[in-house]
Amino acid sequence: MELNAKIPQGPLKDKWSFYKDHARLVNPANRKKMDVIVVGTGLAGSAAAASLAEMGYNVKSFCFQDSARRAHSVAAQGGVNAAKNYKNDGDSVYRMFYDTIKGGDFRSREANVYRLAECSAQLIDQAVAQGVPFGREYGGYLNNRSFGGVQVSRTFYARGQTGQQLLLGAYQALMRQAAAKTVTLYTRHEMLDLVIADGKARGIIVRNLDTGEIERHSAHTVILATGGFGKIYYLSTLAMGCNASAIWRAHKKGAFMACPSWTQVHPTSLPQSGDYQSKLTLMSESLRNDGRIWVPLQTAEKRKPNDIPEDERDYYLERRYPAFGNLAPRDISSRAAKERIDAGFGVGPQLNAVYLDFSKAIKEQGKEKIKEKYGNLFDMYRKITATDAYTEPMMISPAAHFSMGGLWVDYELMTTIPGLFALGEANFADHGANRLGANSLLQACVDGYFIAPYTISNYLAGEINSKRLPTDGQEFVDAEVQVRAHLGKLLAINGTKTADHYHKILGKLLYDYCGLSRSKKGLMYAIHEIKQLREDFYQHLKVPGTDDEMNGELEKAGRISDYLEVAELMCQDALTREESCGAHFREEYQTPEGEALRNDEQFCFVSAWKWQGADKEELLVREPLHFENVELTVRSYK
Repeated sequence: MELNAKIPQGPLKDKWSFYKDHARLVNPANRKKMDVIVVGTGLAGSAAAASLAEMGYNVKSFCFQDSARRAHSVAAQGGVNAAKNYKNDGDSVYRMFYDTIKGGDFRSREANVYRLAECSAQLIDQAVAQGVPFGREYGGYLNNRSFGGVQVSRTFYARGQTGQQLLLGAYQALMRQAAAKTVTLYTRHEMLDLVIADGKARGIIVRNLDTGEIERHSAHTVILATGGFGKIYYLSTLAMGCNASAIWRAHKKGAFMACPSWTQVHPTSLPQSGDYQSKLTLMSESLRNDGRIWVPLQTAEKRKPNDIPEDERDYYLERRYPAFGNLAPRDISSRAAKERIDAGFGVGPQLNAVYLDFSKAIKEQGKEKIKEKYGNLFDMYRKITATDAYTEPMMISPAAHFSMGGLWVDYELMTTIPGLFALGEANFADHGANRLGANSLLQACVDGYFIAPYTISNYLAGEINSKRLPTDGQEFVDAEVQVRAHLGKLLAINGTKTADHYHKILGKLLYDYCGLSRSKKGLMYAIHEIKQLREDFYQHLKVPGTDDEMNGELEKAGRISDYLEVAELMCQDALTREESCGAHFREEYQTPEGEALRNDEQFCFVSAWKWQGADKEELLVREPLHFENVELTVRSYK
């Protein structure tokens, strides 16, 4: 079985232009006859829904939150990348493309990544036009800062709330279309299944979370922009509601899942303080621009950080990676922090953190300048920890964060199911085995604003004679029957253990054996334990209430039932990839210095997995990666 990525012909820098010049179009009169479903209202979903509605399509927009602007895009704080070279420090589209390819450890498609860099400048202009309050220099020009994995300043920011401000811009565009009645909003609705007719995605089954009512919705195409599944680790930087259900249900209907084991652990989270926690708080990576990361030279250090003299501190990132220092990429920085913590040099009450120190930056720049850049982050830290980071170092720790893996998509962002598109973190497309900071907001916006309007129109041009699929047709009836049967199964177990109970156990299993590092022995153990846990889940789960009412426990149970399947595939994917690359660090494959050891000869491909049925092993399909414009080198930040 071969996967066709549909990469356009021509030189790398001309591929996207060639595609746009030759894409099929739908005339304005025909757009009014065509329906589009968009699931998710984060940056990718809101941008796509607003853009397609502005073009004249009839759009239905779904989210499980009570408002579109509660999507998790608000949590991406530090900034959004764009190759505008405002600092005159040598940046360019090609350099941004190369940084992203290298940052992902050469495990992503050249064409997709170049398009991301190429479209980045347009996004900044659009966001400014929408009123996004980016930081500015004294003369009024937009300011930039650096992020991990690069040596230039290309990150545009709105203090420490860039995601929120970008989402407000997209939300305003979406609500404008809702007022114009080109978008119909369905808040508090969760997608539970994908409907396929004649081999194409033609609708979804959703549950109204306020009433429990099951609804059927038909369209000519379906877009999934439902984010990532890092919450599978339970303790993560993601909101409690983030989940994998929409993409996983689509996967079970035929959409291949790509590289699910590539999950990023962020180096700049607040450490866990107790077993009572249900999530961890992300501190923006932008803090690493001015903060210096260190641990004491003594193990089990009891002194307060300010009492530890300079010559008794280990600035380990600066020591190990002098060229990039505290701005080493996330995967490398997280592993380095874990290594120091595991070696006994961790700090804090549970000895599970490292210090992020701003004393040097404050001395050189002044408190007010640091406050101008990161004030809200320092305020957040003080509210959570009761510590003033202006006078005492922050404590940070690695935490599960971003899914580089997701639904396999081609250059058009279409999955292996015709008519089903996946945007933003729901797909695997742009980041390879490790995402560079400030590229997530970029990918979500670019997918929604600049790519989907072309590629979806190209698909719909072949569907203008397709009639609206009636929701009382057999395809919808069968899908709803399956949904109701699954809900009924969860309710009927009537055991004694909550969904959260299983989520916590699963999360710890994954963090320990498929987290910052993996091994063959550990992965095989995890797969066995996940299977056992899944059996226990279907024997002892307790879901109170019924399915015809508001029932948060039923929602969680459905998501955990999916996680228990996703987790096994994550471990299987990690087991089959016998190399270390990016966030996938197999302990058996490392250099004498403890760095990732890639195997380009055997593993320079995208792992795409096909669902074979319940209790059957998934089929691995390889998409070879071809590099014509960059040389595969050992990724070094020293």
